[in-house]
Amino acid sequence: MSENNIKKIIGNTFMDIANAIETGSFGQKVKIGITTLGSEHGTENLVKGAELAARDAGDFEIVLIGPKVETALEIAEVSSEEEMHEKMEALLDSGYIQACVTMHYNFPIGVSTVGRVVTPGIGREMFIATTTGTSATNRSEAMVKNALYGIVAAKAMGIQSPSVGILNVDNARGVERALKELKDKGYDINFGESQRSDGGSVMRGNDLLTGSVDVMVTDTLTGNILMKMFSSYTTGGSYESLGYGYGPGIGIDYDRAILILSRASGVPVVANAIKYAAQLAKGNLIEVSKSEFKKAKEAGLDSILKGFHKEAPKASEEVVEKPAKEVVTADISGIDIMDLDAACEALWKEGVYAESGMGCTGPIVLVNEKNLDKAIAVLTKAGYVASMKQDC
Repeated sequence: MSENNIKKIIGNTFMDIANAIETGSFGQKVKIGITTLGSEHGTENLVKGAELAARDAGDFEIVLIGPKVETALEIAEVSSEEEMHEKMEALLDSGYIQACVTMHYNFPIGVSTVGRVVTPGIGREMFIATTTGTSATNRSEAMVKNALYGIVAAKAMGIQSPSVGILNVDNARGVERALKELKDKGYDINFGESQRSDGGSVMRGNDLLTGSVDVMVTDTLTGNILMKMFSSYTTGGSYESLGYGYGPGIGIDYDRAILILSRASGVPVVANAIKYAAQLAKGNLIEVSKSEFKKAKEAGLDSILKGFHKEAPKASEEVVEKPAKEVVTADISGIDIMDLDAACEALWKEGVYAESGMGCTGPIVLVNEKNLDKAIAVLTKAGYVASMKQDC
């Protein structure tokens, strides 16, 4: 053997060792599948995305699941979308592939996907929880689960204590209260702060653009719209060119790593989604899920979620008289819009004049400055606000 060949072998060996130390793989590569039927841009779009990802694939291999095409990549050949998904599930369940990227896949209720975007403000990556699927049929329960799913995805990606914010949509305040209760009972949640001067863990539109938190919690339909905006705002909408796709389906007791693309996802997003899948597989997504859900359940997750299904109180025949009108310049935020009228009535019962309104962070109750402390105490005790801190 020539001296040059010996040097080459030694060099390659050291490169393999360095790569193993960096990735923790020690020679074991994960296999990532991608289905190649169903794109609005054709099979070629998906294959090109896979080939682009393969150029950077130091610690993973790619398996195409679809019709035969001209490529150097491995192909699990199928001829229809139905057969394609059956093959995908079989390869996942057998362990031949560790994760798969696909589109137009139906998850069971309780499973939804965590998207990954690059925010345009400062180029910061952010997880959007969630973007497809349905975590629960009750909106507030679903958003609480979405927060956990986002934390799972972020931790599987190596972020040990991801910051969490709740987008200021309907139900945000009730979700915030539930998550804070979960934290108080022992499940560690690192609440982020809005970039706006008044802070708080309820996020505004500005926070979406700057990526104020690692995990942005929202309802799935809003999350889906956000993903489309982040991924195609430079192209007019028909071609998604930015980001990492709609992400992995996560759910309690769900044990498949299936990531979703849109039918409009272009080559760059396809490539990034495959890399996202490989990183999650290397980060043991399924094991992280089991661990996080176990800790959340031990902290009382089930009872907190049941709180969203309490029977609504029957309308009282009691007529609550509104106290004499006062000048109201002090505002109390953090009240869900569905509770606004009831919150005002709770204050009237205690002799505090109050009006409802809409502030910069959403619904507010307005009271006279002299009654502010008493009003906050009444509303906190009644469960209409999460804490004494006011955000706006």
